[in-house]
Amino acid sequence: MEDTQHMNTDRRWERPTPVIGDTTSAAERAEKPDGWALPDDVRAALDRVIGARRDIRRYRPEPVPDHLVRTIIDAGHAAPSVGHSQPWRFIIVDDPALRDKAAVLADVEKLKQAELLTPDRKQRLLDLQLDGIKEAPLGIVVACDRRTPASGVLGRNTFIDTDLWSCAAAIENMWLTARAYGLGMGWVTLFRPDDLAELLHLPDGVETLGWMCMGWPDERPPSPGLERRAWSKKLPVENLIMRNGWREGAASPANAIATPGDGHMPDQAHVVAAHDSSDQLLTPPGSLGILDTTMDKVAAVGDIHHAQHILIGADHPVTKHGVSSFSPSVTREIMDASAVGESLGVTTAAGAGIPSLLIDAGVDGDSGREGQSDRETREGRDDSAHAIRYVHAHDVRGDIATTPALSAEDTRAFIDYGRKLAGEFTEPTLFAVGEVGIGNTTPASILAAHFTGLDVNDAVGIGAHSDTAMMERKREVARQALSRVQPSSPIDALAEFGGPEFAVTTGLCLGALDNHHVVVLDGLAISVAALAAVQINPAVQSHLVAGHVSREIAHRTVITHLGLEPLLALRFRCGEGVGAILATQMIMTGLSARRHTGRTA
Repeated sequence: MEDTQHMNTDRRWERPTPVIGDTTSAAERAEKPDGWALPDDVRAALDRVIGARRDIRRYRPEPVPDHLVRTIIDAGHAAPSVGHSQPWRFIIVDDPALRDKAAVLADVEKLKQAELLTPDRKQRLLDLQLDGIKEAPLGIVVACDRRTPASGVLGRNTFIDTDLWSCAAAIENMWLTARAYGLGMGWVTLFRPDDLAELLHLPDGVETLGWMCMGWPDERPPSPGLERRAWSKKLPVENLIMRNGWREGAASPANAIATPGDGHMPDQAHVVAAHDSSDQLLTPPGSLGILDTTMDKVAAVGDIHHAQHILIGADHPVTKHGVSSFSPSVTREIMDASAVGESLGVTTAAGAGIPSLLIDAGVDGDSGREGQSDRETREGRDDSAHAIRYVHAHDVRGDIATTPALSAEDTRAFIDYGRKLAGEFTEPTLFAVGEVGIGNTTPASILAAHFTGLDVNDAVGIGAHSDTAMMERKREVARQALSRVQPSSPIDALAEFGGPEFAVTTGLCLGALDNHHVVVLDGLAISVAALAAVQINPAVQSHLVAGHVSREIAHRTVITHLGLEPLLALRFRCGEGVGAILATQMIMTGLSARRHTGRTA
């Protein structure tokens, strides 16, 4: 897959500049990273407004002009909101009768809170003026409309209270704007939320964040009121800053939590450089969609000119439970066909110009080819011959349902082998990884359920031509395995539920991280093995590409847990790395196109 042409580095084309949106280029942003900064006087004014913001409790009776009320609400509406959901609603209260009812509610809650304190703190609380509801000419109640399902708001499905946080950001915008115009605001939360909601006739699903008093201040405090009254004091910010994790009582050292494993994600400079380089192409940024995103990710890992198909085969004793519609002997047939260049995976790789490397990690039967050397495998005796490397387990393999798939020792040995295998490739390489192993969708489904929390019924798929009875047998095996043991680590899970090709693939992913390679994932079995590697070291994820999403039911869930988006969705269920190879071919073609496409000045 080496490029024989040379990139034209002399000619520079005029950059296509959009007439709307961001008109800057990556080159401009790289030349002046702080180019988006506002002038010094604006920053100084912002610092002054933030430092002078106060919770105002005493107000003048003069009314606030309507245009200033609108200015402050506009500032709230300009706040950031998760998923651009804009959940805030602003209720202006200028009815004296409604204000009086709110003041009574606040007074009642103040007394209730005082009863919870020591006698001294109780008296000091009662001495404080905690709200200005009676004095402020108007109130603004910020309510949050939470009736949109969390799953329907981008970013809220995981942190379901982000709509409330967005409303809090709106309040801060209003508070700072009011201070800049000389108005006072005070945030009153001395209410039972249900009482305030009833007072304002809020519908179900709409919650208040309290009552904002607003008016011209009848006090101009130089410091926070509660600090001035010795109720509390401002904490040194140094005591509140932590790094890389929580540390009780003090700031944590920079290296408090070490990243598990040896490798790390690509340096930020490399990630940015990849984006900058693609931005210079004579095409709108991102015009190739997911492929562009993938190539940026690959470029951040290294300057990749090589690809390699790696096919890993193994048998599985779980087949004795009737979980596959094919005889285990098919695994040996495919491995032997691969060795002579006639299996679907190897012929697909050959058609893409990608060499194949075959790993026999425990396939029953004798291929009669054990004498062929690894050098013949890498260099090739002829166009149709591929040597098989043999990596056998030392201990007896189990059926998963009643005994572990592998011993702990063999699991680690297979992982180490995969890791060392990656290290044999001295140039950054795209690994298109596939597997062959009759019955391995059952362990793959069990690992998927274990790692993602899927129910067995949602994890166990049809595999290769299963019928209803076979599907139920696979589910029963999965239930037995998952109830037999709860592995405490990803490596333990591979030992209990996996098999040789899973462990080798996990090691290969870890080795890709160590040696600046990228692994293009094939189907479910390869993807769950990659998920194990990511759980061992999350940095592995930056070296993974989801080649495609197969028809296997749990596959999309697994690649979602990997944080990856598949390049292809062709309903494959062939294995052998075919989907990974086609995706790799697409990536290599895209990288070559990038090298030779014209660049802008």
